Amino acid sequence: MALRVDEELCIGCELCVQICPDVFEMNANGKSVVKDGADTSASCVDEAIDSCPTSAIIRE
Repeated sequence: MALRVDEELCIGCELCVQICPDVFEMNANGKSVVKDGADTSASCVDEAIDSCPTSAIIRE
């Protein structure tokens, strides 16, 4: 399954980066993005999705 962050919804709180730093990083615009080549099945991804205050992390 693909994982993405909706940049319009992301408020840049960095919770996902703190919870799952191997999968998420902040871009130059201060928004979270999924790292290239990240293991999107990592166990921390579900916690990051549930913790996002704006539901910006989308699993497709």
